[in-house]
Amino acid sequence: MKLLVTPSRLSGTIAVSGSKSHTIRGVVFALAAEGRSVLRAPLRSADTLAVLAAAREFGARIEEHPDRWEITGSGGRLADPGRPVDLCNSGTGLRLLTGLAALQDFQIEFDGDASLRTRKMGSLLAALEMLGAEYTAASGGVAPLSIRGPVHGGKTRVDGRLSQFLSSLLIALPLLREDSVVELDELFEQPYVGITLAWLEALGIDCRASEDWLRWEIPGNQHYAPFDRTIPADFSTAAFPLVAAALSGDGVTICNLDFDDAQGDKAVFGMVEAMGGVIRRSGELRVERSPRLRGGEFDLNATPDALPILAVAGAFASGETRLVNVPQARCKETDRIAVMASELGKMGVVVTELPDGLVIQGGRPHGSAELSSHDDHRIGMALAVAALAADGPSEIDAIEAAAVTYPNFVADFQRLGAGFTCRN
Repeated sequence: MKLLVTPSRLSGTIAVSGSKSHTIRGVVFALAAEGRSVLRAPLRSADTLAVLAAAREFGARIEEHPDRWEITGSGGRLADPGRPVDLCNSGTGLRLLTGLAALQDFQIEFDGDASLRTRKMGSLLAALEMLGAEYTAASGGVAPLSIRGPVHGGKTRVDGRLSQFLSSLLIALPLLREDSVVELDELFEQPYVGITLAWLEALGIDCRASEDWLRWEIPGNQHYAPFDRTIPADFSTAAFPLVAAALSGDGVTICNLDFDDAQGDKAVFGMVEAMGGVIRRSGELRVERSPRLRGGEFDLNATPDALPILAVAGAFASGETRLVNVPQARCKETDRIAVMASELGKMGVVVTELPDGLVIQGGRPHGSAELSSHDDHRIGMALAVAALAADGPSEIDAIEAAAVTYPNFVADFQRLGAGFTCRN
């Protein structure tokens, strides 16, 4: 489906949907718990529904209601699906569930779509192998893959440049009888581990980290109790109406954001303010259009998902914007560094690729007849925001990719006055 975007001014109020990171973790923790858990206000998107379906295949009893999911788990003892578990596009789901799969004494197979088959898994599989698992994987350590446990306690090591590997181990290893130690050489995306830790602490699980978070001691013989939790709004999603309002808004209120939550992407609000964005925080958060954003340098190591939308902000800012220290952005649904450089280039923006980021010369991007999401939800939404503030209409292909995290993206923006028209 193509999205025709006519430059528009936005105004009104938008409620941000639930966090994908929290929703997927909630499903995985409910699967690992003994008894019935309740997830309130979960995000219903392609990724979260793929993980929910996987939990059902692993034996969880699931009741879906309009405002909540009720999930009855079995204490980490998974049922044998008897066929490959299809996680579609959910890299988070694949990585977190692989840890639980390694606790079982039978083989479990995972697969997904073409994008998921490019997501790196080798370091996590090797870490589980050090604890006794056996695995097979496609060339390069990617899906389709299979793993057989059961793993045992002990010491292992994992690549911390992809934080989901560590999160997978932190979720699975407390269920072992023995204690475990996980070591890393470095850790990127630390706030995402912080989300996992917040869940573990809320559920009474003991994990002991060194001051630099590069060594973890995980006592065994622990258990997950069932829980009842409300999913907070997603700051990664909120970044799109934030930048849209800063570039082409007439006053947009973004409600239901909890800045006390562990999500790292709340830092994007401060980055936009540093660029000159006008954000009023008295009562509900309100974003006003800035007369002109200004460039700056931003370290996105902890917030890699923000690269596409901050690249758009930089494209309209005066001077140069540098988005740095985010090499893992090349390992998402697409190589987001290369893709954003290419697509903004179609709009007349001068962009230089770095090995770990982008350098963007700001100006006034032109409308473009043909932009591509590359089937990446964050690319498609970022380009739609850019097109709203460009000097002419644009067309973006495969905008349905937004449903991975933000299924109401088009409708929500239309309610704010965005000139969005979908067509086949």
